Amino acid sequence: MDYDYNKLAQLLFPEVTGTVEDLEQKYPERQLKEGARVTRFAPSPTGYLHIGGLFGALVDVLTAKATDGVAYLRVEDTDKKREIDDGVSAIINGFASFGIDFDEGVTGFNTEKGAYGPYTQSQRAEIYHIVAKELVQKGLAYPCFCTAEELSDIRAEQEKGDALIWGYFGKWAKCRNLSYEEIEENIKAGKPYVLRFRSNGQEDKRIFFDDIIRGKIEMPENIIDEVLLKSDGIPTYHFAHACDDHFMRTTHVIRGEEWISSVPKHIALFKACGFKVPKYAHTPQVMKIDEEDGTKRKLSKRKDPEAAVSYFVEEGFPKESLIEYLLTLLNSNFEDWRRANPTADAFSFPFNLKKMSPSGCLFDLVKLNDVSKNVISVMTAETVYNYITDWAEKFDEDFFKVFTQDPDRSKAMVNIDRESPKPRKDIAKWSEVKEYFSYLFDEYYEPDFQLPENISKEDAKAILTKYLEVYSADDDKDQWFSKIKDICEPLGFTPNVKEYKKTPELFKGHVGDVSTIIRLAVTSRKNTPDLCSIMKLLGQDKVNSRISAVINSL
Repeated sequence: MDYDYNKLAQLLFPEVTGTVEDLEQKYPERQLKEGARVTRFAPSPTGYLHIGGLFGALVDVLTAKATDGVAYLRVEDTDKKREIDDGVSAIINGFASFGIDFDEGVTGFNTEKGAYGPYTQSQRAEIYHIVAKELVQKGLAYPCFCTAEELSDIRAEQEKGDALIWGYFGKWAKCRNLSYEEIEENIKAGKPYVLRFRSNGQEDKRIFFDDIIRGKIEMPENIIDEVLLKSDGIPTYHFAHACDDHFMRTTHVIRGEEWISSVPKHIALFKACGFKVPKYAHTPQVMKIDEEDGTKRKLSKRKDPEAAVSYFVEEGFPKESLIEYLLTLLNSNFEDWRRANPTADAFSFPFNLKKMSPSGCLFDLVKLNDVSKNVISVMTAETVYNYITDWAEKFDEDFFKVFTQDPDRSKAMVNIDRESPKPRKDIAKWSEVKEYFSYLFDEYYEPDFQLPENISKEDAKAILTKYLEVYSADDDKDQWFSKIKDICEPLGFTPNVKEYKKTPELFKGHVGDVSTIIRLAVTSRKNTPDLCSIMKLLGQDKVNSRISAVINSL
């Protein structure tokens, strides 16, 4: 319509006195080095932190770090119907559990850091209304008084007819050409309205944009008159994020591939507002192989416990393990980098968006376990002890009490076969520790002596009886093993494994069989870390008691 848009803007926003120019001065361009990227992770507080969210946040943080830029956390809480109580804390705690640290943004409930806030959308209403008023002044936004029933009728008409897409546009945009007098009359009558974008897109035109991960993408222009402000004055996601990304000076919008279809409307909004369009990078979804039919599918909140970041916390995966594993999914060259930099902080990896695969990333718990075993194997005993106690205090109170009653003994326990050139790689998460070392605690030890097939009861009894005569907890490892070898020949076993393999018919077994019988008697396991160290921790009396109990049972 041809009328004074300034007059309309004043009618719609009488309380708004600020200007976009005021905002430009309040939130100036960031003083960063050339090439520095400003990224944001912008979750909604509508539930737990999804593993896909951690994946996305990691991409944002690494991208900023690799360029000496800034990564910030913005909370998009404009959808109050879906918001949950204390949803912000769930997000913050999830990131903190895995060492994701943002340079700016929300840091907790009603707390934040940085000069470009507020970083919570519900606190930025003034900004959105200033920009919205200017759009009205430019003739690029208008009030729409259509009721839910009228919008439903429009949709039904489009579904029956030949409309290429469904939405509020063209001949279906009934409020687009209302006169000033009609608008004023409706407002005086108290009719609720939304503010819509007046799109100048055309059905036969297309846009092109470069996606850093996916390359050049071509799509139809946006022709929809999208809602900018809802009837309560709260902005829609599309409008709020355009304002926020501009005034927080975001250079790179990194988000999931499900947002690709929204790019045309977002570019149209940026341009209409006079804002520079940011660079886009749409990350692949986190997928898994469905156990039922073997197909790829998205991780499901309903089906997959590992979809929630809290699952990894409760299971006791170290934060380093999950980050390390996610990095193997993000960049194919990470594992080569890790081999060349075995002790470097994972966050110092020179991450590159262009090296991300555009196809879905397969999340594999088996691979995560393998990665985690490697990560834990190179930790110091002190670090492992602290991690276990922190985890147990929260998730296994009984084990916490048992494990911490003698800290020096527990540290010695987790140090068995650790801090060596070839450490054992047996533990993937802290929830496994109690079962893994149960034989070292009377509270959890369950005797279970089952003989190997090649050893008779008589021979087992003879081995254990003879060993009880010579064992001393004071022996060092060489003395300890020497005594096991010494009892072999009198009992018909050879201390030389090669000799046994050469002429097995001459012997009942070899020194490995003898030590296995001792191991079974002391731990009820065929496979454990260094047995000499285990027996020292158990002590002379307990070793004697367990071996004697087995002899009696035989």
